[in-house]
Amino acid sequence: MRAFSPHTVRRPWETLVETVGLVVLVIFLLLVTVAVVGTVKGARALKRGVERRTDQARRAVEEQKLRARRFAAPGPAGELASLRLSLRTSIDSTFEALDGAGLPEAAALLDRLNGHARDLDAELRMLEREPDRSRVTSQLPSLADRARRITHSADSLRWAAQDRARHAASDDLADLTREIDMEATALRHWEPGYGDAPLGGSPLAAPVLGAADRDPDPLRGRPGTAAREGLRRNRRPGA
Repeated sequence: MRAFSPHTVRRPWETLVETVGLVVLVIFLLLVTVAVVGTVKGARALKRGVERRTDQARRAVEEQKLRARRFAAPGPAGELASLRLSLRTSIDSTFEALDGAGLPEAAALLDRLNGHARDLDAELRMLEREPDRSRVTSQLPSLADRARRITHSADSLRWAAQDRARHAASDDLADLTREIDMEATALRHWEPGYGDAPLGGSPLAAPVLGAADRDPDPLRGRPGTAAREGLRRNRRPGA
């Protein structure tokens, strides 16, 4: 009688099934993780896109109000609206000029300048709601001076970036024109020789030989030709 063993003998296919199950479980968990991460990133990107579009729409509406106020409201109110518009136009145009220009130092300076422009815009917005017109009149010259300094700095950065891009394009065009001229000169240069043809013909065309220049025996000079001629001369008739 066999003694009872507490250890159960596992069959090979059971081990294989467990391994496959673990692999499937790991793959499923990885897919779930990737799906969750992708969903979170997509939701964040969608949120940022919605916020960006909302800010753009709000900004566009506010700029339209400022344009209308600049022409409709005379005096300090119209001047405040004009200052805010000039600030935004100058900063936005400079950002567009530096976008993708590969000028990190200029971009950092523009970010700092944009901070000053935001602070000044906030002060101008608060001054628009000021009921005391005498205070508005007294504060307006200093604020206008700051606005002019900011717009001048932004314009200087933008014009310098535009001049740099124009100069680079001009240099590249000059180099390209010089290379094309050299290539065109090289294409027109050739040395006449045997087998050359005039421009527009085929340089590989061989000269046509006349009947007097042709060899009557095309096999002459080939290996084995002399031996075959000797055999023909020594062969007797009727053999």
